[in-house]
Amino acid sequence: MGYSLRDIAEELGAQVHGDENCRIDHVATLAGAGPGGISFLANRRYRPQLLTTRASAVILEAEFLSSCPVAALVVSNPYLGYARVAGLLVPEQPVLAGVHPSAYVSDRATVDASAWIGPQAVVEGQARVGARSHIGPGCVIDRGATIGDDCTLKANVTICHDVRIGDRALLHPGVVIGADGFGIANDGGVWVKVPQLGAVVIADDVEIGANTTIDRGALADTVIEEGVKLDNLIQIGHNVRIGAHTAIAAGVAIGGSATIGKRCTIGGAASVAGHLEIVDDVHLTATSAVPKSITEPGLYSSGMPIQDNRTWRRNVVRMRQLDEMAKRLKDLEKRLDEG
Repeated sequence: MGYSLRDIAEELGAQVHGDENCRIDHVATLAGAGPGGISFLANRRYRPQLLTTRASAVILEAEFLSSCPVAALVVSNPYLGYARVAGLLVPEQPVLAGVHPSAYVSDRATVDASAWIGPQAVVEGQARVGARSHIGPGCVIDRGATIGDDCTLKANVTICHDVRIGDRALLHPGVVIGADGFGIANDGGVWVKVPQLGAVVIADDVEIGANTTIDRGALADTVIEEGVKLDNLIQIGHNVRIGAHTAIAAGVAIGGSATIGKRCTIGGAASVAGHLEIVDDVHLTATSAVPKSITEPGLYSSGMPIQDNRTWRRNVVRMRQLDEMAKRLKDLEKRLDEG
C-alpha cells in the first residue's frame, strides 16, 4: 500500500518538490530503484547516479535539487531522513509472546508474560526478562542477569551472570556480555588468574553488533551508557566506561579501565590502550592507535595511508634512517653556527 510523498514529507518535516501524490512503498539505492521506490543522496560522489535514477522520489539537500530528475524531499540531513523513512516503510515484526517448547526457563527466573523465549534458549535462576523482549534461539541468560523491556537478542547471544541491560537494547548474533576480563597476576613466571568480581551495566537504547564482547569488571562494573552504538567484532575490556551516544566501528579494541567520553566516534580497527581517558566529542579515524589520554575534543588520526608497494618499501627504508639523518642534520647545523 505504501504512503503518499506528502505523508512522508509531513513525517520528516521535509519540503516536497514534484508530485506530492505519488505512492511510495519501498526504499532502494539510487542505481537500483524503480517505480514506487524512494532513495537518498547523502554523499556527493553518488551524484552521477542521481542524474539517471528511476526512483519515484529522492531525499536530498537543496543544493542537489537541480540535478534531480524525479520528485524530491528536501531535508538538511538526507541520511537521517532515509533512516526514518526506512523505519516507516519497513516496520519491525511484532514480537511473539511465550516460551518455545525446547527452551529452558528456571522456575526461579522472572519472565514477563509478553516476552518471547525462543528455541533452545536458556534463562537461569534469578534472571529477569522484561516486557515485550525477544530472546532469540540459542541465547543464554545466566543467573541474576536482567534484560529490560522491549529488548531484542538475536541468535546465540550470551548474557553472563548479574549483567544488567536496560530497555530497548538490540544485541546481534554471537554477542557475549559479561565474560571474565583479562586479569592475570605474575607469580615468578607463572600466571595466576585474578577473579573478576564486577558485572556489566548497559543503559537504554544501546545496539551491539555481531560477535562483539564486553568483559565484566574486575571489582567495579564495566559501563555502557545510553544510546551507545557498537559495530561487529569489538573487544571491550574490563572496567571500561563508554559515554552516552558514542559510536564505535568494527574491529576496535579497547583496553581495560579506559574511559571514553560522550558523543565520540571511533573508526574501524582502531585501538585504545587501557587506563586512559578520552574526553567528550573526540573522533578517531580508522586504524588510529591511542597510547595516552586525549584531553581536548577534536579529530585525531594515526597510521600510514596505503601506497603502492614500491613507494612503501622505499619509505620504510628511509624511516629506518631517520635517526642517523637527524644526527647528521644536527651536526651540520652546529658547524654552520660555528662557522
